[in-house]
Parts: sequence; structure tokens; C-alpha cells
Amino acid sequence: MKILSLIVGIAGTALPALAQPPVAAPAPLLHLSTSFDLVVHASYAKTAPLFGPDGERAWAGKHWNPEFIHPQPARDEEGAIFTIQHGPYKAVWVNTLFDIDGRHFQYVYFIPSIMVTVIDVRFKPAGADATGVNVVYTRTALTPEGNEHVTAMSEDDKTAGTDWQKAIDEHLAWLGAHPAP
Repeated sequence: MKILSLIVGIAGTALPALAQPPVAAPAPLLHLSTSFDLVVHASYAKTAPLFGPDGERAWAGKHWNPEFIHPQPARDEEGAIFTIQHGPYKAVWVNTLFDIDGRHFQYVYFIPSIMVTVIDVRFKPAGADATGVNVVYTRTALTPEGNEHVTAMSEDDKTAGTDWQKAIDEHLAWLGAHPAP
């Protein structure tokens, strides 16, 4: 009887542990890509500089204010490293590819503990004085909190082509009305 009581006692203490609900697995980290196309109504020679981090200042608005770490003084080149304020976060950007002849630029930026973004920009002729631009954003969450940022920013990316088109068109119109001396 003592052995049976001992077995029941051991089994009784083990059962609550077995009855515990399983711990939920964390949500998978998101990895999303979005793309858009636009046409810049200018030659490639005039278009390409508008897509460098320093050149983008001319049309991207006041929120685009890269603070260059390298090179100094600031200039658009492969290997450039700069920071951009994204709301409460400071993102670190690297220009990983700035191939003027190959018509291909690429940037990687990360917001620590939130996400990493790769931006791929490719250019193609679209007429005598027009350049087609294809932009692909690929965003990867680094944490579950990052999933919310990836989702929200990927939604914004879906309308960015229209916004960029308008801002670049306005910039080019202003340049046409104010030619350099």
C-alpha cells in the first residue's frame, strides 16, 4: 500500500505540470517587398543625381535630411554612410551600390531592434528626355515590435511612387523656371 501511495503521490505532482497550456510561439518576423515605377522627365544624366542621398534633398522635403558620417564633405558615392531621423528612431544608412554607368543604386538602412530595409533603384531609358525608375523596398523585422513598422512602412511604400513622381516633377518644373546662370 505504501508503494501505491508513493506512485499516486508522484503521479499527482507530475500531472499539474503536464496539464499546463503550451507556451505560444512568437509571431514570425515579417519580410515584405513592395515596388513602384515612375518616369522622370529628364535625361539619365539629370535624373541619376536626384537619387543620391545628398541630391535627394532637392525634392524629398524637409524630412529628408541626411547627416553624413562618411564621406566628409558630404557627397553621393558608393560606401557613403549617413543617418536619417525616422520619427523617434535614428536610422543608419549605407549606400551599398552607386553604379552610375550600370544605372543601379542600392541602399541598406537599419533601425536597431526594429528592422532592416534594402532599397534597390534601377534606371532605364524611357524616351529622349525621360528616364524610367524602378524602386523596390524589402523590409525585414528584427523583433516582433518591428513587424508593426514593416507592415506600416510597406503600406506607405505602395503610394510612394505617386508622391515621388509629384515631388520630382515639381522640382524639375521649378528648375525649368529658374535656370542656373
